[in-house]
Amino acid sequence: MPKDSPRSTQAFTVTKTDEAWQVSLTPRQYAVLRQHDTEYPGTSPLLEEHRDGMFVCAGCGQPLFSSDMKYESGSGWPSFYAAVEGAISTSEDRKLGMTRVEIHCSRCGGHLGHVFPDGPRPTGERYCTNGAALTFEPAESTPEAAAGRTWD
Repeated sequence: MPKDSPRSTQAFTVTKTDEAWQVSLTPRQYAVLRQHDTEYPGTSPLLEEHRDGMFVCAGCGQPLFSSDMKYESGSGWPSFYAAVEGAISTSEDRKLGMTRVEIHCSRCGGHLGHVFPDGPRPTGERYCTNGAALTFEPAESTPEAAAGRTWD
């Protein structure tokens, strides 16, 4: 599992005032990314996203998960077995009477969801992610694709 890093002491390269976050995000994105809300299971359109491309942070655009890393977990949230190296930071979440590992964007600190040790091979991890925290960039529309590069 990713190494824990206390979110409260971590410096992020993308910072905004609370007001600026509210202006730049939809109300749902703001609630999830900045207030640690959780969307209802089964409600994200990204559950049905199966094209090649990259899932990026809705707050700052940092690439977080390749479509190659996505799988159907049956949890009701977009799930991935691995993240782009260095894109995710973690912290301990003790809400709801249990200890979980929260995942957030390493660039802006936006809350993404949680990672659990019950995923498929090769990692055994399940990055259970709020779809509202992500946007999808199809491979044909990414700067990497335009330059003839791939995500691997």
